[in-house]
Amino acid sequence: MKSVAVIGAGDFIGAAIVRRFAAEGFAVHAGRRNGDKLATLLGGAVTGRSLDARQSEDVAAFLDEAEAQAPLALVVFNVGANVQFPLAETTDRLFRKVWEMACFAGFAAMREGARIMAPRGEGKIFVTGATAGLRGNPGYTAFAAAKAGLRLMAESAARELWPQGIHVAHLVIDAGVDTAWVRARVTERIGAEALAMQPDLLMPPEAVAEAYWALYNQPRSAWTFEQVIRPYGEKW
Repeated sequence: MKSVAVIGAGDFIGAAIVRRFAAEGFAVHAGRRNGDKLATLLGGAVTGRSLDARQSEDVAAFLDEAEAQAPLALVVFNVGANVQFPLAETTDRLFRKVWEMACFAGFAAMREGARIMAPRGEGKIFVTGATAGLRGNPGYTAFAAAKAGLRLMAESAARELWPQGIHVAHLVIDAGVDTAWVRARVTERIGAEALAMQPDLLMPPEAVAEAYWALYNQPRSAWTFEQVIRPYGEKW
């Protein structure tokens, strides 16, 4: 058996990733803020706890826990931090918080994952990105800066770690994922009837988990660094 650590095991994408890899026989260690919300995921091969991904010591301890269960095969960094504020309303505190969650926390996850994997010359570190990491849009100053930094860190890590046998990949989700919050926002913008007529506008969380499973199974001779996924109903 091998283990998978999911940092940012939220109710939708993170939970889907946990379930997908647990179904394949991995020991999955799930971490998120407010760990009590993991209750529906825990049991069997799935363990988890509260995790502050902005604290590198907590991230290191969390990954060590996964490694203690079984050799750590995969770290998934899936912290969101998506916020939308006009530039003039983006405070110093907000900018720093978003950067810590979506950028610094990703750095800690990649560094500590590599610490465990590098000595044995194998492992995978996958990072959830967003469209904001490729281009900035109005109202997303803080989020775009954090996600762009995360993307470039992942690229630097990939160039350094691939020769050591560690597959680092950056998955760009160019779509609204079908969560309660996103569905409410889209419904407010276009109406419930219009959304019902576009069933392929939002991406199911399970589709993201499936993309990660496909990345995990890539042979060393054909690794992907960056993959962009979107439903065909999404404009691009």
